[in-house]
Amino acid sequence: MATATAEGSLISAWAAVSPWGLSSTEFSSGLKDARPAGTPVDPERWTVPQDEVCLVPEFDVRKSLGRKGTRSMDRVTGLAVTALGQLVGGETRLPGVGPDTGLALGTSTGSAQSIMDFTRDSLVGEKPFFVDPARFPNTVMNCAAGQSAIWHELKGPNTTIAGGRATGLLALQYAVRLQRAGRANTVLCGAVEEFSAARAWLEWHSNGREATGAPLGEGAAVWLMESEETARGNGRTGLARVEGLEFGFAGEPGDIQEVLAECVRNLYERSGTRAEDLWAVATSQLPGPDGEAEQAALRDVLGTHRPHLLPCSELIGDTYAASAAFQVTVMLAHAQQHPEGAGRTALVTSVEQDGVVAAALFRLLGEESR
Repeated sequence: MATATAEGSLISAWAAVSPWGLSSTEFSSGLKDARPAGTPVDPERWTVPQDEVCLVPEFDVRKSLGRKGTRSMDRVTGLAVTALGQLVGGETRLPGVGPDTGLALGTSTGSAQSIMDFTRDSLVGEKPFFVDPARFPNTVMNCAAGQSAIWHELKGPNTTIAGGRATGLLALQYAVRLQRAGRANTVLCGAVEEFSAARAWLEWHSNGREATGAPLGEGAAVWLMESEETARGNGRTGLARVEGLEFGFAGEPGDIQEVLAECVRNLYERSGTRAEDLWAVATSQLPGPDGEAEQAALRDVLGTHRPHLLPCSELIGDTYAASAAFQVTVMLAHAQQHPEGAGRTALVTSVEQDGVVAAALFRLLGEESR
């Protein structure tokens, strides 16, 4: 069990590129309307075993970012650069976001498609080294974070985090630690995941034909993290305060309920808050026993208290490495649409079959609490 305290860490802004659209406004609109983003797979574009997918609509790296500097940019990097651009790009750069800003970006393997394509080229080419060297960086897990920093001129600490569905919360923990250690007062944080034929087939062979649940999705969700003092200096009051994060490991599937319940109890104990004050919760929404264990753990801790249950993967699909990041972003967008949650807490939980269990507690900062 590992704990990260987060005194004074605020989320001041957020951005998303999602199956609801290329902007944060479209994300908020899709959430408000509870609009499912699944669409039939286009067989002329994708040779995959799935019939339905949640794609970022009309996303093309060159159309979104221009032709300059994007010849060899892959899809996952383009999604990350585009999402971060909503916070730091061009004339809309937020006050306080500059060269010293850090970046903690979550991913899975980076781009499975880039890795497989590059490997294939080395095997089928006349010589193993007859490959495009410009595409080699795409095979490295930290490509998206590195290219995002170069694109947006971010010279602060740059980190790539990988941890399954909990990746977004692990990246958040890393951002908090950067702030506490004095490495960066301002950190951009979040996670990204792409849809590709390679990922679709990996999912198919990993979980089998009988696997059920949300269709595969993609996108990037990012936030601006600041200390309270830094936020005030930049004229911002924050959207949510990070009260704490807790991580555990379930060695067996049957341990998920107990481990998650302990994580949530520890969060409340260490943060000095009450479970009865919980206003909203965003869960992994996994099908089958893992998802049932997650819900059972929350019932163990909350008793008869029933907070708002926020939708996520059921609407925008299984975004895997970006799952927890999108859960946090759904929480932020929902709180902006419902100011009655001001001053109360929200919980994000994450579980998966590989055993990683995580929970994060936030204090929502509406007008009343500002």
